[in-house]
Amino acid sequence: MARYVGYRRPENTKKTLKKLMHYMGIHKWSLILVALLVLIGSGANIFGTYLLKPVINNYILPGDIPGLIKMVIFMGIMYLCGVLATWGYNQLMVHTAQKVVSEIRQDLFDHTQKLPLSYFDAHTHGELMSRFTNDVDTITEALNNSFAMMIQSFAMITGTITMILVLSVRLSLIVIAFLILMLVFIKFNGRRSRKYFSRQQKCLGSINGFVEEMVAGQKVEKVFNHEKQDFEEFCRRNEALRESSTKALTYSGMMVPTIVSLSYINYAVSACVGGLFVLQGWLDLGSLSSYLVYVRQSAMPFNQFTQQVNFLLAALAGAERIFDMMEIEPETDQGKVHLKDKGNREFVWEVPEEGGAIQEVPLKGDVRFHDVTFGYNKKKVVLSDISLYAKPGQKIAFVGSTGAGKTTITNLINRFYEIQQGTITYDGIDIRDICKDDLRRSLAMVIQDTHLFTGTIADNIRYGKLDATDEEVREAARIANADSFIRRLPHGYDTMLHSDGANLSQGQRQLLAIARAAIASPPVLILDEATSSIDTRTERLIEKGMDALMEGRTVFVIAHRLSTVRNSEAIMVLEQGKIIERGNHDDLLEQRGRYYQLYTGQFELE
Repeated sequence: MARYVGYRRPENTKKTLKKLMHYMGIHKWSLILVALLVLIGSGANIFGTYLLKPVINNYILPGDIPGLIKMVIFMGIMYLCGVLATWGYNQLMVHTAQKVVSEIRQDLFDHTQKLPLSYFDAHTHGELMSRFTNDVDTITEALNNSFAMMIQSFAMITGTITMILVLSVRLSLIVIAFLILMLVFIKFNGRRSRKYFSRQQKCLGSINGFVEEMVAGQKVEKVFNHEKQDFEEFCRRNEALRESSTKALTYSGMMVPTIVSLSYINYAVSACVGGLFVLQGWLDLGSLSSYLVYVRQSAMPFNQFTQQVNFLLAALAGAERIFDMMEIEPETDQGKVHLKDKGNREFVWEVPEEGGAIQEVPLKGDVRFHDVTFGYNKKKVVLSDISLYAKPGQKIAFVGSTGAGKTTITNLINRFYEIQQGTITYDGIDIRDICKDDLRRSLAMVIQDTHLFTGTIADNIRYGKLDATDEEVREAARIANADSFIRRLPHGYDTMLHSDGANLSQGQRQLLAIARAAIASPPVLILDEATSSIDTRTERLIEKGMDALMEGRTVFVIAHRLSTVRNSEAIMVLEQGKIIERGNHDDLLEQRGRYYQLYTGQFELE
């Protein structure tokens, strides 16, 4: 017997079922054929059992051998049709279920890519991944097994009860009484097992999370000699899991033997009472034979039906979580200004005007903030009344304490978030009027938390420009000063990276991220702590290459090392979401304010 696995029930079953039926409706003819084949298979089983009555009464008892042979052949053909129907609906259901799940997964992934970054800020990666794994798997299991099984079980229950009533109403009372008894036990036992299976899932999640933390934090555990305490905590959680698992499996393990025992008792009582009926002449022998076969097969579909209801509800709960995610409003984009490539690294903005005319505005990289106020939520303002400008080709640096709003400014340029007040213009165009894809295509960003994809080093560099040639890849690596270490690897640019580049050092990973930005060759470059994981010597080498990359481009730099921002045309000192100082390196030193304190070591960034 399959068991309940601890999923919560759906909160709005009707709404979720309607959406799931929408996907299933795309393949309605396949599902109708599945249902028809299930009915044929079940019908062959039910009708074949009923044929025992005429076989015994009309052929075996009278001794009609030729007639018996014909009936056996007929029954064999009928059962063969049932077997073929069962094989057919199993194969068809597998293909149909995989198509439905594939479409759900595809729509979910497509919608996920359109969600705003604020959604990912509020949800963990594991929570999002569970939609694609656990929740999709429950739907797959339900479609593969529960859909056809529910129809088959319902048909078998309906057909069996109907046939036993046709054969003998008085004997049927015994079967109905035992079926009611089984239903009461299944309901009681199911409630208890669900309770402990739910507790088991919580304990399992707790122990898995604890083990994951301990494995990831082995160095910290050993440094502080916490092995004994952590082992005791593991034993406590393990004991809680053992207790809940034991009780859950105890109740679930009672289901099959109890139902089987009740079905045996039901069969024995029906056989004894039915034998008395035959002796009294109230029932013929053929009817009793068919009746007893129906009694033997009555418990199984009844038990299967109740089990499949649980699995169907679990699948609907998973589907509800998926559809809830798909209902979240995607990232809005009302931009009508597009970016046009005119060749030879010349780009223009296509600005629509009244009357249908298109004005071409050269892409230069002029970025300006006009009285911008922003907060990730309404309760807390991160940037307050920020005004700044970056002329084409200028290098603008932001320094300040952690949480001052430096990274937020660069996120707003990309329109990862929408501002509450003010405007941000790009070459004189409000960035809200620019299509987001085109806006982001004109920018390149190197962030502190480097992310590399599974693939070769060349593939990861080429991620910035998918149609880049091998020579362009190598040139980008040379600019980022990554070429030398890449060539020393066993397979060079064809070296495979796995697990976010775990086989490279953090500094090497950042060099590849810089190369990825270099190959994109954008007019605006954003460097957010791009050299934080690189030693000072390598940083100086990179800066030489970055100078070539930044030539003629607008560059925004965020750095804790003030040595990296000395040659910036303008340095903005932020504190609590406001620009408190601005100017070049020499001007700020003359002001003897916060930047001077930072540079001379009188004040440290927090």
